[in-house]
Formats: sequence, C-alpha cells, structure tokens
Amino acid sequence: MKKIFTILGIVSIAASMNAQIVINEVYGGGGNSGATLKNDFVELINRGSSPVTLNGAYIQYASTGGAFGASGSVTNPLNNKLALPSITLNPGQKYLIQMAAGNGGTQNLPTPDFAPNGTSFPDQPLALSGTGGKVALTSDSTSPTAANGSNVIDFVGWGSGTVSLFEGAGAAPATTTTTSISRTNGIDTNNNNADFTAGTPTPENSGSGSLAVTEINKSKTASFVKNAFVKNNEITFGADAKDVKVFNMNGQVVKTASAKQNESVSVAELAKGNYIVTGTVNNQPVSQKILKD
Repeated sequence: MKKIFTILGIVSIAASMNAQIVINEVYGGGGNSGATLKNDFVELINRGSSPVTLNGAYIQYASTGGAFGASGSVTNPLNNKLALPSITLNPGQKYLIQMAAGNGGTQNLPTPDFAPNGTSFPDQPLALSGTGGKVALTSDSTSPTAANGSNVIDFVGWGSGTVSLFEGAGAAPATTTTTSISRTNGIDTNNNNADFTAGTPTPENSGSGSLAVTEINKSKTASFVKNAFVKNNEITFGADAKDVKVFNMNGQVVKTASAKQNESVSVAELAKGNYIVTGTVNNQPVSQKILKD
C-alpha cells in the first residue's frame, strides 16, 4: 500500500516519505470478563523521522467478516466511524485513542489523547471485538472496501483464518481478553501477519515512551550537525538548515532555529543527555542524534 501523505486531508509539517502515522496497537478485550483494562483502545504512532500532522482522518472498524459502514442504525450512519481531531506527532510519538468500556476490568488506560464519549466529543467510542476484526485509518469518512483503498492510510485485519480483509499475505494473529496486537519493533512492511504480534497490551499516550528516530541518509546527516558530541553548548551545522528542531527523548520540541553553513546554535539551556535534531537541508528532511555532555 502507498503510505504517502497527499492533499486528502493529510499534511506533513516536514514532507518526507518516511514521515507517516500508522496503527501501532489494537486491543478489543477491554472490560471483558477476565480483563485487566477497562477499555478497548487503538494506538497510533509516527514511525517516520520528521514531525507530521494528520487532519480530517477517521478510525473505522468492522467485524472479521463484516463490511465497513453503517451497521444497524439509520440515525447514526457513522456509528462504526470515529472522526479524529487534528493530530501532530513528533518522530516516534504515540497517540492513544480510548474506545468502548466493558463491565469488567480493574485498571483505567493511561490518560488518553482522545476519548470520544458521545457528549463533549459527539462520536461514540467504538466497541472492538476481543478476538478479531478490521481497523482502518482513513483520510476521510468513505468506507473502505479493500485494505489498500485510495483513502486508506493504514489498515490492520486480525484474527487469523477468519478475517476477510488484511494487508499483505495474511492477517495479524487473533487476540484474547488479555492480549492485543502491536507492531513488532515498529516495522511496517504492509503485511499484517509479519508486522503485528499478539501480546500483553501496552497502551501509551503522546507523553509516554521514548523518541524513536531513524536517521535518514547517512550522507546527508553527516553534513547536517558537525559535532554530534556537544561539549561546548553549541551545535555547529555543516550546511544551511531550515526549520531546525531539537527534540528531547520524550518527543518534545525543546529548541527551534535556522542556521547557515558553519554557523553555531547555542543549546546551553538544555540539560545533559541525548537529543534528536531535525531540519531541512536542500529541501530534504534530515535528522541526527546528538549527545550533549
């Protein structure tokens, strides 16, 4: 499937084919008998190397053998679709969407980034199956009929042997009350069977976890920040760089700047530790990890 952000409601802050928001984890056993967590959830992640904004997107759900779209209601034609607010995620940052609650469970999710409740957020939370189903991240509300539909940003079908649509050669494994499906090391090969693993649910919101940035094109990053080991409180750039952002390892922007070739930018106000520097060089997004001593 093409994972390219186009004018269909998807706008990239720093355009890059590597900058993409995808489905990272799905759990449908929330509140079921024997569950620990009270709610179902869907977790998204920006697995690219540049910040990206997602506008006008939807989460859509269907059962293993069912079709996407309205189901059993003419008054709420979007009852299997959830309109997402505008989302901006830094590299490696996650986004937790709280779904329906059951009658069981003992623990709440971490504070969700989005929790539709039918009141302050008009849409109802989606009730997911605990064993299998289909979740699509789409650029509009049109119901997909294929895993690689024109409006599909990402898609996962799970419940091996029973689910009707999935990416690649096979579906992701089935789940239980106590297991979710999540990406194996964050990979996305557009093959649900290879990309997802069943295991203990690990919901994380946008403020948790660590920043996972893959440096792109070593030849570019080599001329981006000249001193990856910063001892003098200054970052020196090897090329003209626009839209420079420094991220801490929680994915938060802690410094912004622009710099000319061989120009230095002070980071004296930053604590010692690892950071990710991103920017645009020759109209191409680049990123590099640095250590401030």
